[in-house]
Amino acid sequence: MSGAAATRAAGRDPGVTPPGTAEYEAATAVFNLHAPVRPAAAVTARTVDQVRAAVRYARENGLGVRAHTTGHQSAAARPMGRALLVRTLLDGPVEVDAARRRARIPAGTRWGAVVEAAAAHGLTAAHGSSPTVGVVGYLLRGGLSFYGRKVGLAVNTVRAVELVTADGEVRRVDDASDPELFWALRGGGGGFGVVTAIEIDLFPAARVVTGAAFWPAAHAARLLSAWRRWTLDAPPEASTSLRMMNLPRVPEVPDVLSRGTMLCVDGAVLCESEDDVATARRHAEDLLGPLRAVAEPVLDTWHLTTPAAVLETHMDPADPVPILGDHLLLREIDEEGERAFLRVTGEGSGSPLILAGLRQLGGAISRPVPGAGALGHRRRPLRRTRGRGAAGRPGRRGDDQAALREGAGGAPAVGHRPHGPHLRGDLRPAAGASRRRAGGGRRPRPRAGRSGRAVPRRRHGEHVRPAVTHPRTAGAAAQGTAVPRSAGTARRSRPPPCGRVSRPRRAAARAGAPSRRGGCRCGPTAGRGA
Repeated sequence: MSGAAATRAAGRDPGVTPPGTAEYEAATAVFNLHAPVRPAAAVTARTVDQVRAAVRYARENGLGVRAHTTGHQSAAARPMGRALLVRTLLDGPVEVDAARRRARIPAGTRWGAVVEAAAAHGLTAAHGSSPTVGVVGYLLRGGLSFYGRKVGLAVNTVRAVELVTADGEVRRVDDASDPELFWALRGGGGGFGVVTAIEIDLFPAARVVTGAAFWPAAHAARLLSAWRRWTLDAPPEASTSLRMMNLPRVPEVPDVLSRGTMLCVDGAVLCESEDDVATARRHAEDLLGPLRAVAEPVLDTWHLTTPAAVLETHMDPADPVPILGDHLLLREIDEEGERAFLRVTGEGSGSPLILAGLRQLGGAISRPVPGAGALGHRRRPLRRTRGRGAAGRPGRRGDDQAALREGAGGAPAVGHRPHGPHLRGDLRPAAGASRRRAGGGRRPRPRAGRSGRAVPRRRHGEHVRPAVTHPRTAGAAAQGTAVPRSAGTARRSRPPPCGRVSRPRRAAARAGAPSRRGGCRCGPTAGRGA
């Protein structure tokens, strides 16, 4: 090891690199090729000392601090022209305490490694749909899992967070040591520190019934109706999604799925023990039997298997791709909502989207959790996602926006809701919308935290970070298309990592005024990770 490398490994030199170097390109690489990030400088941190050194470097050079691992959420990032980006790839294995059903996960770990480590003990986690997604960013943004209807949002499984705060100190935060910071870290929007490790609860998982079934879009109306009726009384062990797909002709996609618009129903049914296998098979048959009776699928992969297979069910791409995507929550949809959805996504619609889907929520996702963080639950039964990649077909988008307003059974799909994501760009608020920024409009007022100080709402998702869930919010959720990011979104005031909020900043936060700096005199604002 060279002298410079030895010094860097010891943590005294952060190893910060400027644009134009191979190290900079490696540290700034993102999964979403449509949303590259260009910070003022970048560093890949493999130890806690290197993270601390990076934070010190940023403070000494007047830079903000951002953090990421895989860059799946790079489209949600604010400009980084005056920031140091820390790519967290901390060394160390996933540590599983089988007796306590708990895992400690270094920042930078992907979900594939966590699922593999937990499976050796008959356990699993509320992981995402891809093995390559980073654990920390997924968890602290909420986390919708195929087990979510049984165990709730993934963020509620977090039991402790280890991080470097803006003053360069290493802290382990849980509900006993610092309940306010622990509350804010779990869905509060970031800016509190660079996470170096996280501890989560695991749960038993002996087997799962999982897979995906595909039909030509000609049968979509009857299939969507049957799926929607099933979701009304579905057991919490089952979580599913329904997607309209226009897949490109590429080697990674089976030829039978790229011959036109397809409807896909995928999901998972959890078996906590081997004794639950018969019940899980029955639940899966209750869903798939009526769908298979409508028409024979062109491809059907539903089967009984191990929990690790759930990571492949959604068929998310493994390699970086350009993506435009967004999502929103819906109230209950009815027959008219079904027709509106298919009118803009189904066969002959001219939809430019690779996929547009409805994801089943409800169950434990909709129930308040004692001791939950800033993002505790969602009381809407459906979530709509829309996505378009580089291979997306050309077509119109305007009619799709209008259909979103119809797709929630007569209720506005986009407009005033106390909390939750919304679409930006081309979209305009539905009639009667207020205090909602969909490419313009008034800024929502900050909400008070546990101590009464202002805690601003945060943008989430591809373009908008969801704010805290309101206990009285009712309705449903959905998944939908990408729209261009609109300009001029105001930055909101945020509490600094040290917890101090100056009087002028507190007053500005209460007034909803934008802040020029995130942080306080204790140092720069640090990023949460992605």
